[in-house]
Amino acid sequence: GHGLPAGVAAIVVGLQPLLTALGAGWLLREKVRATQWAGLAAGFAGVALVVAHKVAAGAGLTTLWTLLFPVAVALLAITAGTLYQKRYCPSFDLRTGSLIQFIPSLVLTGLAAAATETMHIEWTGSFVFALAWLGPVVSLGAVTLLNVLIRSAVNVASLFYLVPPCTALVAWALFGETLTGLALAGMGLTVFGVWLARK
Repeated sequence: GHGLPAGVAAIVVGLQPLLTALGAGWLLREKVRATQWAGLAAGFAGVALVVAHKVAAGAGLTTLWTLLFPVAVALLAITAGTLYQKRYCPSFDLRTGSLIQFIPSLVLTGLAAAATETMHIEWTGSFVFALAWLGPVVSLGAVTLLNVLIRSAVNVASLFYLVPPCTALVAWALFGETLTGLALAGMGLTVFGVWLARK
């Protein structure tokens, strides 16, 4: 909404598997094999190709750095969270663990919303659909799946590379966005990279 191109955000967040692999080797002593490094590099290159056309339509440099700060903080937070959870609580009761994570998030988000928003809700059909999707499917389903998969930090992090290609496919199917040959090649490279990293 403030002009940060989605492609630029995807490239920055696309560094997450690489940062996780670095942290897993350095902090967790998890062995990252050469094929995994090659897969992570190929996956990142594929993501770059998928979003290349969106990066080109960017904001000015000063604005870009200002807008990228929250994305960089999110990148560091999810990487640190993945490594922390892998090291200190790799297995836990999923219901209790989710509750412990969601309650502080609810409090912090509620305070931020109260300070910056009008707290007025318009109950439209699209809003209810989005709420139903983000609540049970993303918050409960995806987070639970992430917690189950997190036993191998590098393996689960490599799956994050599949987000931009899947998003591009959904945008093509639902919103008529074009898929360039470069984007299709990037999708193939990304899938190959994820396969190699998880092999």
